[in-house]
Amino acid sequence: MNTAKLVYRPVGLAAGALAGAAAGLLFKQLWRLAADESDAPDALDEERGWGEILAAAALQGAVFALVKAAVDRSTARGVQHFTGRWPG
Repeated sequence: MNTAKLVYRPVGLAAGALAGAAAGLLFKQLWRLAADESDAPDALDEERGWGEILAAAALQGAVFALVKAAVDRSTARGVQHFTGRWPG
């Protein structure tokens, strides 16, 4: 295993955990702006309709995927800058 992969693994794990937390906060803020509500609907919330639940799930999935991709790519670039090799 090359040095870049060894460096990337723990850094990537830590960055991924922080990215998950940041994505959760970002999603909550976006939902507040989009729906003018403090809490996003949960799939088991019987007071909410299908459209609202599926819209919230789609937004949450998009936010998490976007943040994860940005953090993974940035972390890989940082490791490349540090080690001189791409961690893939």
